[in-house]
Amino acid sequence: MRQRDIDVPDHVRKKVAVLGAEGVQWLSDLPELVGEMEQAWQITVGATLEGGSEAYVARARTSEGAPVVLKVPIPEREGNTGLVRAIAALAVADGRGYVRLLRSDLSRRALLLEALGMPLSDTGYSTSAQIEIICAALKESWMPVAPGSSLLSGAISGPWFSQFIPNLWEKLGRPCSQRAVDLALSYAQSRASAFDPDTSVLVHGDAHNRNMLQNLSPTPQSPASFKFIDPDGLITEKAYDLGVLMREWTDELIPDPVRLGRERCAYLSQLTGVEAQAIWQWGFIQSMATGLFLTQVGQEQAGRQMLDVAEAWSSA
Repeated sequence: MRQRDIDVPDHVRKKVAVLGAEGVQWLSDLPELVGEMEQAWQITVGATLEGGSEAYVARARTSEGAPVVLKVPIPEREGNTGLVRAIAALAVADGRGYVRLLRSDLSRRALLLEALGMPLSDTGYSTSAQIEIICAALKESWMPVAPGSSLLSGAISGPWFSQFIPNLWEKLGRPCSQRAVDLALSYAQSRASAFDPDTSVLVHGDAHNRNMLQNLSPTPQSPASFKFIDPDGLITEKAYDLGVLMREWTDELIPDPVRLGRERCAYLSQLTGVEAQAIWQWGFIQSMATGLFLTQVGQEQAGRQMLDVAEAWSSA
């Protein structure tokens, strides 16, 4: 089996470094693993793709010359649970609104995916146009999931945020008001009470413009112009995905957070038919949780903006 030099992006190396000896071993084994996948799947691996930080991703071609993508996620601290859910989500979607999964090997933590184009975030489209594109793909991919799936139940989401937000808030020295935290906890309880497995669907979980790539081969079965990558593998209410869009493009909300936030919420509801109150509540929860997380990982300016918007919403 041929050995090859592997170009691993710096941001992937930084993530792997946190894993200690396991990360060092993953980097050491990667060239051999790529060679194994070339033989097993009859592909030729080419240039590394930049952008993500959780996996080695490279362009490849099949023996017939078709373009594909090889993805090798970095190790998970909890084993393979995240990858199992991602594979299950891609299998359920079967190319509808999501990148098509061609092959997978869980033991080697390797995926073979259809080739997609540029991220939506790089297109220069207006925010409203991007929101329309994302909502179109969400409507295509929101689908019921049969019982027994390995996907994560949305029943855990409310309780998870109820722990994550106050715990991180305390750890960071209370960077926003008690009122905002209390409202986030109230909304988390409200969404937990509203959870209904009978009406829940496959949701992406992090449906922003950097997780959408251009669909190079639209079909009548999958007509969306862009497709999602990197799903969280969650079954819950549709508003969960729209809450992510409420927290994005934060700089555009800063001039008048309440008015502009309400306008965006109404727009999302109009595009999807999802109840505005549920969108607003998930948007507030997402803004609080992500604002605190960004602050924790050193992105203080972005985190501060998100928390400032949430603070304004909490006093509306």
